[in-house]
Amino acid sequence: MLIGDVARRSGVSARMLRHYDSLGLVRPTGRTEAGYREYSSEDIRRIFHIEILRSLGLSLREVGRALDDPGFTPSELVDDLIRQTRERIAAETELLTRLRRIGAAEPANWEDVLQIVALLQALGAESAGKRQRAALSSVDEAPMPVEALVEAALSETDPNVAGALRWALARSGDGGLALLAEGLDSPAAEVRKRAVQSIAEIPNGEATTLLQDALTNPDIVVRRYAALALGTRGTADAIPTLIDMIVEGANDADAADALSALASDPALADRIATTLVDRLAPGTIESSARRRLTQALAEIPGTTASRALVDLAHDEDRAVALTATYILKLRNAR
Repeated sequence: MLIGDVARRSGVSARMLRHYDSLGLVRPTGRTEAGYREYSSEDIRRIFHIEILRSLGLSLREVGRALDDPGFTPSELVDDLIRQTRERIAAETELLTRLRRIGAAEPANWEDVLQIVALLQALGAESAGKRQRAALSSVDEAPMPVEALVEAALSETDPNVAGALRWALARSGDGGLALLAEGLDSPAAEVRKRAVQSIAEIPNGEATTLLQDALTNPDIVVRRYAALALGTRGTADAIPTLIDMIVEGANDADAADALSALASDPALADRIATTLVDRLAPGTIESSARRRLTQALAEIPGTTASRALVDLAHDEDRAVALTATYILKLRNAR
């Protein structure tokens, strides 16, 4: 079969077939009287084998080794191809992500594009200072894609940079809330924690709804951060978790402050005081927890809290009684 016929049947161009010939990959078995290349059925079979191996990503040199070296073992080469392919996919995925983020920022000109790319690169810098400056400048200098801010906030380990990223997210609107909500279900505890901390700094109703949902999250750390944030927003659903935090000694001072903020609503003050008193019942919790609950009553206004403190001033637990007595003196002095 002549080269033109082989090219038509195999889909390999005549030029490439001549290249294979020059490399010694496929040398036609014969020549016509006029000197034209003439391919046998075995030659054509080898051409198909070459194309199959090339489709796997092998170079022509590797193809030649695979076909001609009797001692050639494909496993090592295949493993190397897998590694190269994964690296290429990772690089292409990173490029695609960057392009999507640039597109989402809707740049008006190439100057905007260059500025966005510079900020994205700075967010991924090894220097914490560079990452922090990128987060802070993202609000005023260039429209940083919110997806990039969320990804950075959920992965940042430096507390100063993390704070700057949360600040930037809070000023970017509610576009990142859906992504942050996904972070609440992450298998990584640190990511869940960063997600709820970021949501807590976004001051809108949708964020509050997410925080209310987070009160039932399986992760106790998420529940606690959500309760602290909701306390400052006047959401009564946070009361049970806040009181549990005081009992358990987990950020109990912050939990007491959140209860105090909630108790500024007269409709909630008595409810909070009553719940605290119920948890103070002797024999139900250890002495240190009862003392913390007594301290929490200090900033709860109303007669329910005052009566409870009077009773606690005569408590059998001396530490509780002394704490209640001291608080009463402060309340009476106001």
